[in-house]
Amino acid sequence: MNHTKSVLLISALLLTPLLAFAETDEEKGLAIAVEADKRDTGFEDFTANMVMELRNKQGDVSTRTIRLKTLEVIGDGDKSMSIFNKPADVKGTAFLTFSHAIKPDEQWLYLPALKRVKRINSKNKSGPFMGSEFAYEDLASQELEKYTYKYLRDEMLNGVDCFVMERYPAYEHSGYTKQLAWVNKDRYVAEKIEFYDRKNDLLKTLVNSDYQQYLGQYWRAAEMTMKNHQTGKSTILKWEDYKFKNGLKDKDFSRNSLQRAR
Repeated sequence: MNHTKSVLLISALLLTPLLAFAETDEEKGLAIAVEADKRDTGFEDFTANMVMELRNKQGDVSTRTIRLKTLEVIGDGDKSMSIFNKPADVKGTAFLTFSHAIKPDEQWLYLPALKRVKRINSKNKSGPFMGSEFAYEDLASQELEKYTYKYLRDEMLNGVDCFVMERYPAYEHSGYTKQLAWVNKDRYVAEKIEFYDRKNDLLKTLVNSDYQQYLGQYWRAAEMTMKNHQTGKSTILKWEDYKFKNGLKDKDFSRNSLQRAR
């Protein structure tokens, strides 16, 4: 655990008894974020399958199937790889992310048609990933230090009692000025997130649904819907076959492994 994360965790532990009392909205927002992070720590690694549905403004749908694996990295951001299985024109495409807490994330894309690995410019993370409504920066692990936080209010969302909080990206090249999150008070997971662009206009809304619990602790949404309010497009991610603690290692997430991914 790095020094910054240690300080955040200690601060949150000190703040927790004060959640209902006189701490600032910024302190309460940080305490909520740290509790959510603590509850999702210790999974070690996981693999999963995903169906990605791309919908245009007219409602036409194109579908892609993807295999994913993630390695938890204590003291820094997680490592993850996505491998496209279908359709044929994207089969073998592989995407690798080294998330980081403070410094810019590192991301690479292997394009089988070109037989080369392309590094994603750290200043271009707001671009769309493989034609979807998810930006490259949306796909990195959401480490505590990537944002500052502010609690706004309590609110019911579809019958779920939530904290509503703002988080502001610390990274200067983020495509967002802020994100508005509805955090489930019981599970400490995001039920909904609104993304505001660099003009501070509402750009996208992510809705997470059908949460399932694994290993008696870790909650994962079976469906994630990202709607772009400015283009009318949307992307739905449908997750299944989660498997945790597979014994994955750093070598399973090397740049060389991108070209071998099938």
